[in-house]
Amino acid sequence: MQRISDEQRRRRLGRRHLLAPSIRAQAPVAVADALVALHATDAATVFLSACARLADASVEAVERALYEEVGLVRLLSMRNTLFAVSAELAPHVDASTARAIAAKERRTLVKHLAEPVNGLDERWLAETEAAALAVLGARGSATGSELSAAVPALRTKITVFPGKKWEAVQGVASRVIRVLAADGRIRRDRPRGSWTSSQFRWIASEPWPAGSAADSRAELARRWLLSYGPGTEADLKWWTGWTLTEVRTALAAVGAEEVALDTGTGFVAAGDTAPESPVEPWAALLPGLDPSAMGWADRDFHLDKDHRLALFDRSGNIGPTVWWNGSIVGGWAQRADGEVVWRLLTEPGSDAAAVIEAEAARLSVWVGEARITPRFRTPLERELTA
Repeated sequence: MQRISDEQRRRRLGRRHLLAPSIRAQAPVAVADALVALHATDAATVFLSACARLADASVEAVERALYEEVGLVRLLSMRNTLFAVSAELAPHVDASTARAIAAKERRTLVKHLAEPVNGLDERWLAETEAAALAVLGARGSATGSELSAAVPALRTKITVFPGKKWEAVQGVASRVIRVLAADGRIRRDRPRGSWTSSQFRWIASEPWPAGSAADSRAELARRWLLSYGPGTEADLKWWTGWTLTEVRTALAAVGAEEVALDTGTGFVAAGDTAPESPVEPWAALLPGLDPSAMGWADRDFHLDKDHRLALFDRSGNIGPTVWWNGSIVGGWAQRADGEVVWRLLTEPGSDAAAVIEAEAARLSVWVGEARITPRFRTPLERELTA
């Protein structure tokens, strides 16, 4: 069995995730494809992850890809999480993962509506959705509040989990909009505020063409292996949210090869066992939930276990991180005055400081006047901004 060491895994990460300056990408879509998908739960993460890997980092380039060219699209998909993926990959993400999530979201909403205390049904939901889509068709785009103002049904209040300790009364608008977006009938357009805002306008769209779930799972597994391999069954199961049977079937379908790791065994794409050539020394300041930190369930090959308490929140979300040659060595934050600051948790050597400093300066330049506060705040990020 071919062996791939942790050092080789870190080399793969640096090269395949476009983190060394000499191999940075020219376009945001290329970044998304190199990483398979960009986390989009926090609106700023898409921009920070993309620009960390662009030869010419700019907010405008990412906005153009998202809203003008629509080469990047957001889908509620892996692990019931919002991701930005290339339009070319989106049908596979939809068929492999997002379709099932959309169906579950709809079932859940219908169940809430049908509670006796609410007295609503699928017909009411269909009529409300049609009215919302008609407004978007007439206006071109609208915020959630604008849709609610134009469609009276969206101002309906429902009681969820009646009789339970966690019973609550909620507005139905956000749930209806979420279901429409999960179905691919609407998509997020430019936000009301800056690129760091999650208050999006919505625009009508067409659902992705129906495809084979099994074939699309195989394609997504193949791409994940090329970007994140070697990885284990547990890693791919965690990253996708699939069942273990679905993971094993997808790996078999693409002829994944088993390899020996420094601890245990993993898989790579068929024929992808050659040693990775080194790249120049590199540093990166990556955002919370960046794909390079969230690509595996087991991250011991690039993350010291002793640093987890400082870098993760209580739900397991990783915050902004400082990287050196494939390992996480610290964390960073942006203070209220715009200064980018960091703290090293591991001493990476004398050569690292100047490279990290230069990368922090590059980040400050393209971020400009924007202020970034991660949605999921971690102990170290809070300390640095105190």
